[in-house]
Amino acid sequence: MSIKTIDPNALSIPERQIYLQSAVAPRPIAFASTVDAEGNVNLSPFSYFNLFGSNPPILVFSPSVKRDRSFKNSHENILETGEVCINIVNYPMVEQMSLASTEYDKGVNEFIKAGLTQVPSTLIQAPRVGESPVAFECKVLQVLPLGTDPGAGNLVICHVLLMHMQEQYLDEHGHLDTTKLDLVARMGGNWYTRASRDTLFEIPKPNQNKGIGIDALPESIRNSTILTGNNLGRLGNTETLPNPEEIVALRTVPEVAKALNEGLETLHRLAQKRLEAGYTEEALKLLMLGEKEV
Repeated sequence: MSIKTIDPNALSIPERQIYLQSAVAPRPIAFASTVDAEGNVNLSPFSYFNLFGSNPPILVFSPSVKRDRSFKNSHENILETGEVCINIVNYPMVEQMSLASTEYDKGVNEFIKAGLTQVPSTLIQAPRVGESPVAFECKVLQVLPLGTDPGAGNLVICHVLLMHMQEQYLDEHGHLDTTKLDLVARMGGNWYTRASRDTLFEIPKPNQNKGIGIDALPESIRNSTILTGNNLGRLGNTETLPNPEEIVALRTVPEVAKALNEGLETLHRLAQKRLEAGYTEEALKLLMLGEKEV
């Protein structure tokens, strides 16, 4: 395996940004609406953004210092008012969000430029985006400068005061439905990614049980030429190895008997199919049956 190693200090700022933004992705987008001291509205997206705690509920995003070492309008507005509404972006509004990222002059309302609906917030002056599936009214706790040169971040630490959610994106329990949200995230360059139903997948959380770990699997399974790292990770999340009686009972299944006759690789491919279909325990039994046959 060939590795390219780079000292970030040896790169120009644009080159460094290309590597960082391509590697650290996908990044959620904070579509931040703010007002200045005179009440002028600004709307701008930031992909240096994430959730940093739920008690208290904290969101953090980071406007970068501009090339001329000045601040973005959103940054200046936050320093003046201490408020921001963070709107979440989904696919139906992604092109309008991108248009709002244009460096319009101070005082220009990007809601109007991007054709988005300006909805009054409840507790803060900054309006929210009507098209956004979720919006967070926030009080800014702190703005932490990380440098003064172009490209330096400024961490805006936000305390969520109110959450607004469009009911069409809720499930039967009143929770946000990931499969309905159709969220988008920022990649490198001009690329975005879409969390649509076809690209979503579930993984059982390891903290719901104590997995046996990959190291507890028999050597022939760990060193399989068929199973991937993801396959082994799923197997390692099982709580116990199957008992011998359950393993031996599989020999009577015609498909399994055929795979056994054809060899270990065929059995491992069959187990992999069952594993990727979500039948983890059955897959592990098949693999353990192969271990008995070695």
